[in-house]
Amino acid sequence: MTFKQKIKQQHLVLLQDKIDVYQDMISGLSEDAQNDAKGSAGDKHETALSMMHLEQEKLTNKLKESIDQQAILLKLNSEQFSSKVILGSVVVTNHITFYISIALPKIIIDNRAVFAISPQSPLGIQMMHKTVHAEFLVNDVTYKILEIL
Repeated sequence: MTFKQKIKQQHLVLLQDKIDVYQDMISGLSEDAQNDAKGSAGDKHETALSMMHLEQEKLTNKLKESIDQQAILLKLNSEQFSSKVILGSVVVTNHITFYISIALPKIIIDNRAVFAISPQSPLGIQMMHKTVHAEFLVNDVTYKILEIL
């Protein structure tokens, strides 16, 4: 498996774990609401159900966001190579290694830290369509592209 494939795979695992957690939490809230509905009545009961419903909506939105991120990541071709930075590129700079995809937590692959960033992020905007040896400035830090995978 290539370095780029390992990065994509690790991020897919992280997203699937996140999706599983959200699904479990939503399921747990549904069970709690059903159990609460069987034995309670009154204003406290209505407030508790309302709070559970709001929490369930928040979790459902987070779940949808994670599923959307997963779909985007699955569409990226790990085999594709470009001499310019494009969506799906792994960009090695003089400071950090970036995976141009979606904003996700830092991971360690082959003892190298990799930051997944969106092409719409400030760094992503500066990097897109640049080539090896190109330099750009973000937040008073000069980055130089050493390699594009």
